Amino acid sequence: MKKIAISFIFVTSLLSLGGCTSLDVTPVSSITDNNYWKTPDHFEAFMNGLHTRFREGSFNYFLLGEARSDVFGDQPFGGEASQGMERLPYNTLNEENPIISNYGKFYENINQLNLMIYKILNTDKLTEAAGNYYLGQAYGMRAYYYFHLLRSWGDVIITTEPTGELDWSNLAKAASPAEDVMKFIKNDIDESVKSFGSDYTIKGRKAFWSKAATLMLKGEVYLWSAKQMGGGTGDANIAKAALTDIQQNVPDLGLMENYKDVFAYTQKGNKEIIFAMRSELKEFDMWNGSFSGNLLPYAATLATYYDASTGEKFDISKENLSGLMRLGIKKTNLARFDDKDSRKRVSLNGAYNKLEDGSLDLIGVYCYKYQGTQDAGSTRSNVDDYPIYRYADLLLLLAEAKVMLGENPADEINQIRRRAYGENYDEATIGFPNQAIDKDVNEALLEERFKEFLIEGKRWYDLRRFGSEYIFKYTLAESGNEKKLLWPIDKTTLTNNTALKQTPGYETSGSK
Repeated sequence: MKKIAISFIFVTSLLSLGGCTSLDVTPVSSITDNNYWKTPDHFEAFMNGLHTRFREGSFNYFLLGEARSDVFGDQPFGGEASQGMERLPYNTLNEENPIISNYGKFYENINQLNLMIYKILNTDKLTEAAGNYYLGQAYGMRAYYYFHLLRSWGDVIITTEPTGELDWSNLAKAASPAEDVMKFIKNDIDESVKSFGSDYTIKGRKAFWSKAATLMLKGEVYLWSAKQMGGGTGDANIAKAALTDIQQNVPDLGLMENYKDVFAYTQKGNKEIIFAMRSELKEFDMWNGSFSGNLLPYAATLATYYDASTGEKFDISKENLSGLMRLGIKKTNLARFDDKDSRKRVSLNGAYNKLEDGSLDLIGVYCYKYQGTQDAGSTRSNVDDYPIYRYADLLLLLAEAKVMLGENPADEINQIRRRAYGENYDEATIGFPNQAIDKDVNEALLEERFKEFLIEGKRWYDLRRFGSEYIFKYTLAESGNEKKLLWPIDKTTLTNNTALKQTPGYETSGSK
């Protein structure tokens, strides 16, 4: 067996991820065949580390999937400097200001996954069942990274061989066409499903990749392929089959009765969650601190404004979601929700000025979905889990597939609406197809997804999947300029890998 030395530093305590004991492994800079991969515990530790790295990238998943959408675009009301983040909703990215550099460091994690796959395929230290489960996770996670790369940059490098150094000089190869990347993603999904076999176990309190996560990814991938890459109804049928596979074989999944409970700190890993990025008190803040550092108002600023629910100034000993605001949520998004829709108050909150006549004037909106936990005195910690896949997503993706296949999506859509409205739900006026928006089922699905998944990293991808016309209709992207719907490659990456070419539409005199 050839020896592979690979640089990595990610072995940490993973108590919060899997409910297991601390690994108590000292981080090292080089692991070789001579001192690792000798016991099943080594493979388990490495897989835990892969999930730790996956979690550390969660802010990039959000930025790529939502930050350029119509969720954002107003000036943050706290007065903080945006530090360039306004380029995302304004869609003014360029080579010098890409916001996300080095492909979000996804290739570092892909390299680790490549090593894991290689080692599993060339070991006698694991049982067949254990090795297959790890392969199912590794192929699924690699496909997930590549799906982000495909949707964000189009043509990207495909690499399956683990390399000894994590820099671009070792990846000096040209990008593959998007069509080939999609084929690669689909193949990895097939390998993941095959490796999992009949094992639908979701481990680690749903903070670890599972067959259900792969099938959710499969549903997303094949809907994208169906709508954006010519797959049509054939791919829509495959998406539908993947999603119904989960329903048939993971019967414990379902919608939580109350929307708020889906995200509650005390109900982590609840029945609606399929796969989430776990956070824990004094261990890991949501998005590694980037949530509070970009989407929450500064406490002292919030204290100067009024809360419409009380008519009084905010009591920041209670409303103590404190941070900085770099991305301003559009005020108009508050009015998109019916007041009877429970998702409104759970997802967003408004800050108001009080006028001389006593009426309230909305001056800004901020994220209210992730409440964290009150951990000491007046201190609140942002330690919510960040959902990647949940059952509500399964239902609305399934509804989308049904629409493509000429089938009725009412059951899936109305499960979502019924939960959202609770006692206020009236089939005749709220149920599909009885709302005015339901005359255009694509608009109905997009609006339902907007309300259901706000600040879950899905809106930009949703608009793109349905078609560029929706991007130009709803966002601040330059109308008709489809090339600018992808992301530019940063200068350093282009310099380090001379075989790469700048994303079309972002070329400058200094880029290829």
